[in-house]
Amino acid sequence: MTFYDFVKRMFRLQFKLMGWKIQGVENMPVEGPVILAINHVSFWDPIVAACSLPRQVSFMAKEELFSKPVIGRIFIKLGAFPVKRGQGDMNAIRKSLEILKEGRVLGLFPEGERSKTGIIQKGLPGMVLLMEKSKASVVPIKVYGTRHLLTKGWGTLAVVVGEPLTAEMLKAPEGVGNRREWIAERIMQAMLELPEAK
Repeated sequence: MTFYDFVKRMFRLQFKLMGWKIQGVENMPVEGPVILAINHVSFWDPIVAACSLPRQVSFMAKEELFSKPVIGRIFIKLGAFPVKRGQGDMNAIRKSLEILKEGRVLGLFPEGERSKTGIIQKGLPGMVLLMEKSKASVVPIKVYGTRHLLTKGWGTLAVVVGEPLTAEMLKAPEGVGNRREWIAERIMQAMLELPEAK
């Protein structure tokens, strides 16, 4: 058993005790490159999302998390890698494309930071660049109940997995000023429209 599988099994047990629900996992492609576009309200989001899916996910995470010796090493062992926020981080882009070209799953929080209100924010167009260069499909995911997880997450913790979106499905119409921003908006809208888990 890998370290990733061990951690995943441990958290899955905890989440099941909390009444965790998963819906739409059958929408997750079983092979090939996939970009996960996940809403972001809590540092629990990547853990809950990864535990909900059958494939291993490599998350792009803010660089500051890797500066903490113990946490940084754990993140690396779990397949995460750093990104410098607020700038075009070529190392993070190269690492992302490497993961996707190997047919693996890349986890992104396209809002760029946690939403303080819980309302889904504008998506950054960087995920569209990665989609175009890797030919990966984008799977929108909405996570519920992770804000104040250990106190208010009981009975509300849920993950909803949407249907994959491809570059062919997301072609911007002629005359659109910023094509990648337009596509990013469509992806975020697909995430926003995901229903609550039953």
